[in-house]
Amino acid sequence: MATFISHSPAETEAFGCQFAKALRAGQVLALKGELGAGKTKFVKGLVAGLDGAVEVTSPTFTLIHEYGGGRLTIYHLDFFRIEDEQSAERLGLDDCFFGDGISVVEWADKFEDVIPQNAIWITFETTSEHERRITYQGLAASRRPSKRRPAAAGENAAC
Repeated sequence: MATFISHSPAETEAFGCQFAKALRAGQVLALKGELGAGKTKFVKGLVAGLDGAVEVTSPTFTLIHEYGGGRLTIYHLDFFRIEDEQSAERLGLDDCFFGDGISVVEWADKFEDVIPQNAIWITFETTSEHERRITYQGLAASRRPSKRRPAAAGENAAC
């Protein structure tokens, strides 16, 4: 397990950008954390890290967003408003999870049984108003993001 401490939304986004560099087609990222913990900011960084130039928003109401145009397509799913496992499965998860892109599932812990066993689990914890603890497991040590600190608030958060 590895941990990153973010001190701002910009750092969370920059960490996502670095994290994207280690990802390969077919990987699933299972995100868990409370509202406002930084999950969507992290996904925004992932999209930038994969050279995507699209606006990233939470798929809470649409359930799935697809971000193309970069090195890999990202399927961004949100289980927050889904009532039961059967409803989650009706989203066509196999097409996302076993396709040529990367799947990112917010609120994945609501229906852990539908998440592939080889998923990379990422937990976002709010430790203070501006600080987040991001822990992850399942990403090979040789492909983990750089230890250098991402851009601070107000700095260029580009990868």
